[in-house]
Amino acid sequence: MSGLRVGIVGASGAVGHDLLEVLRARAFPLATLRLFGSARSAGSRLAFAGEQLVVEEATPAALAGLDVCFFSAGAAVSRALAPAAAKRGAVVVDNSSAFRMDADVPLVVPECNADALAHIPRGIVANPNCSTIILCVALAPLHRAVGVERVVVATYQAASGAGARAVEELRQSTRARLAGEPFAPSALPQSLAFNLFPHVDVFLDSGYTKEEDKMLHETRKILAAPELAVEATCVRVPVERCHSEAVTVQLREDLTPDAARALFARSLGLVVVDEPAAERYPMPSTSTQQDAVAVGRVRQSRVFTPGLTFWLVGDQLRKGASLNAVQIAEAVFARR
Repeated sequence: MSGLRVGIVGASGAVGHDLLEVLRARAFPLATLRLFGSARSAGSRLAFAGEQLVVEEATPAALAGLDVCFFSAGAAVSRALAPAAAKRGAVVVDNSSAFRMDADVPLVVPECNADALAHIPRGIVANPNCSTIILCVALAPLHRAVGVERVVVATYQAASGAGARAVEELRQSTRARLAGEPFAPSALPQSLAFNLFPHVDVFLDSGYTKEEDKMLHETRKILAAPELAVEATCVRVPVERCHSEAVTVQLREDLTPDAARALFARSLGLVVVDEPAAERYPMPSTSTQQDAVAVGRVRQSRVFTPGLTFWLVGDQLRKGASLNAVQIAEAVFARR
């Protein structure tokens, strides 16, 4: 793969910063790298590989001349500018929810469905929701090996999944709670200090949240399993970084926990951490800034026969966003 002309829209945000780190760490083949943001952030500088890169204002004309453009600035910005970047020749890898469920836009986790990148009719590839990515990295090998019929998942989602303001609010609310002082949240619907709440994204008329709906519909699309039953409950927890998930699956064929561990161990994107007797299991503290999704507590389900229950932890800013986006770009241009 020769050097590529790369752009990042939303470079100043948390995922934008992680994109810069992932591009550097993976030695992504760069001919040029351009950073884009709002009119307010234009002119600021961000460090990359020993250089200070100037942030440009993201406009349709400015996005010309790119081979690949990563978008991480929210759905409204993506809807306004991603088609313009694609029209001007870039492969757009979009981290927002803007295009995920469009039939003519691939929704890709490379470890799961890289073949979907063979056809990109609009020049846009969607990066899935972070919780969905973490789940699908583990579901895909199970689905290929024995088939997955039903999924019940509860997520434990870090404050950073709601943005930098939510992380700062977690810190402030914790200090206030320890000092016995009142605290009124603004970035989150409830105070997160010493607390958790089952409210991630907005509530829908069904009683589920939009995040829970994403996990259902996106998982079906990624696994090409339109009838897959997915029951999700998404919970915000007082952790700064890394999402965790408790998963129970009904399988089509029997698979022992030992066989599942062996399958997970040889699957791309997963690392098995499953020694409960030695107090070794996946945790946010050991998964932060790690590329792999950690899986452990693998055991036979007491609800589904055949079935398994297991625990996942993944860095939702890394594999759940920036790393997955860069892997998509690598896979697209490896085909060319």
